[in-house]
Amino acid sequence: MLHHSLFHRLRPMLAAFVLTVGVGVAPATGQAAPISAAPTQATALAAATSPALSRQYTVTAPDGVTLAVQESGNPDGPPVVFVHGLLGSRLSWDAQVASPQLQRYRLITYDLRGHGLSGKPVAATAYTDGRRWADDLAAVLAASGARNPVLVGWSLGAAVVTNYLAAYGDGHIAGAVYVGGVIELDPAQIAPHPDVYRDLLSPDLKTHLDAERAFLALCFHTQPDPVTFQRLLANAALASPEMVAAVPSMSIAAQAGLGGMRKPLLLIYGARDALVQALPSIERARGLNPGLRSTVYDKAGHAPFLEEAQRFNSDLAAFVDAAVSYTHLTLPTSDLV
Repeated sequence: MLHHSLFHRLRPMLAAFVLTVGVGVAPATGQAAPISAAPTQATALAAATSPALSRQYTVTAPDGVTLAVQESGNPDGPPVVFVHGLLGSRLSWDAQVASPQLQRYRLITYDLRGHGLSGKPVAATAYTDGRRWADDLAAVLAASGARNPVLVGWSLGAAVVTNYLAAYGDGHIAGAVYVGGVIELDPAQIAPHPDVYRDLLSPDLKTHLDAERAFLALCFHTQPDPVTFQRLLANAALASPEMVAAVPSMSIAAQAGLGGMRKPLLLIYGARDALVQALPSIERARGLNPGLRSTVYDKAGHAPFLEEAQRFNSDLAAFVDAAVSYTHLTLPTSDLV
């Protein structure tokens, strides 16, 4: 309880820290604030090639949790829904949202429960019950009206997609991409870092924040630039301590979700992943779904979409185009728009 009360008292300080590194915090109205960053060549390129405006709104999950959603890209393009990982937020996908190559798609990102600007319930069951996370994703899809989207899940986000598939099937999506995906919370698939995971739950603030920094560093074989790292670290500071404590016990319906998936499925891992064991994860996933495709980026760690963003964006674009074509070939004529 000391840990929880400490973080609730310090949350305003953490929010102030977030503002100093360029992540918008919602004003009293509950609307998401615009994202800002120190001017760099990358951000200048993004400003020149990205849409001037993005759409931000909230969605309410069936259990009452509010989810912060952001859209960009072409509102009439094929939809791609990005689901971030543990201690992240929708800002984890900035290299995709800012990519000129992906602007022809409708890019939808949202903050998972317990993360970013989304609601942070206190009860452990709000995080251990994998169906809650699946219902969140279904609520985002319904509210956005995204038709036959491609789902992209990173790490924990891949487990969310699996639970969505188990609960809702693949009938309303075009395909899915798992990036450094957690297939199951199995020691054979998850790299051991007991000290880091222990310290993430520490009631001592310095120990906890140092553990967040250590966890984030483990996400990358090639570390991001300092501005990006600080923004991602701010994401972690916004995460709910109750979520961090409960999520290691989250249920993942891998057999029903991956086993029942018949739409195109691509797994992308980094060969230098320090958090998820790439080859055992691919092997387990293929045992559940023999038809999936997989690729391993030799120089990437746990975040190929950031470490090798250009390659990832090219692979994603090719997959989306193929998945959309597959969907149009297999849908009844009455379902095509």
